[in-house]
Amino acid sequence: MDIADSSSSLQAIGSSSSPRTGLNGVGASFPQPLYLEWIGAFRDLNQGVKINYQGMGSGGGIQQLTQLTVDFGASDAPMNDEEMAAAEQAAGSRVLHIPAVFGAVVVSYNVEGLEDLKLDPDALAGIFLGDITRWDDVEIAVLNPGVALPDQAIQVAHRSDASGTTSIFTTYLSRISSRWDDTVGKGKEVKWPVGVGGQGNDGVSAVIMQQPGTLGYVELSYALESGLPVVALKNKAGNFVMPSLESTLAAGRGVDFPDDLRFDLSDAIAADAYPIVGATWILAYEKMKDPVKAEALKAFLNWALENGAEIAEELHYAPLPEGLKSRALEQVNSIH
Repeated sequence: MDIADSSSSLQAIGSSSSPRTGLNGVGASFPQPLYLEWIGAFRDLNQGVKINYQGMGSGGGIQQLTQLTVDFGASDAPMNDEEMAAAEQAAGSRVLHIPAVFGAVVVSYNVEGLEDLKLDPDALAGIFLGDITRWDDVEIAVLNPGVALPDQAIQVAHRSDASGTTSIFTTYLSRISSRWDDTVGKGKEVKWPVGVGGQGNDGVSAVIMQQPGTLGYVELSYALESGLPVVALKNKAGNFVMPSLESTLAAGRGVDFPDDLRFDLSDAIAADAYPIVGATWILAYEKMKDPVKAEALKAFLNWALENGAEIAEELHYAPLPEGLKSRALEQVNSIH
């Protein structure tokens, strides 16, 4: 569906002389900068639809979708079987997972004078387990020869809310560290061994910015917006890779995506892949209670997937590969 098609499809939904159709969505903060830009661009083309999106965390998006208080949810972690069963029972409809983009979860830090830093999986897990507590620890120093590392305590920042970004990050840590997997595990919420929590990606960014010596994980666009440096991570192939559009796209190369489009991209095998990458999903019911809202949501998502790639790239999100995009559009067009 191109821009003209999405505009014409909404003529029956709303115009300057008829009431607007309102859509409300909540969920992941990871894609919030992108969704707000997409919504603004779509609104300029389709005055008959008003879309509101609030980034309150993936857990909140799943909860409110299940409680039927929103028209769509958003999550950086696919719903598990138990969550899907509860939602489908509440709505009497199948839940659709519609991937929107891929994004990198980066390790960002605030250390004066330290602009280039490399970490491998063992060092990263050691920091978040509380085993590595100082910036000049030998495990960090050996990875960064010639770099002046300060004799300074490491403070850890993490999410305090139920978060898909946390799910992406802890899924990666569970993949690369058996000790992490055994003692902490993975999920939207975990019991952190060390650190200070922040609400949302912007909250974690704020903690890092306000406290010298702090290291934490955020979605790439938040790190770039804050001006904080990011770590080059050693990937599965043994290469140190910086997060970028190209290294994010590489994480999806060769992945066999399942029929329900619930998948995991962490610790990818490609030589040029950044190791902590995830998708973000729009969550919607296949059968919506309001057919006018169903048509409006379909039009928006068709437009976003077909025409939103340039906006996504400008904000450092990776558009879906063509094959996956086609399958996502099939999910969108099943909404009624």
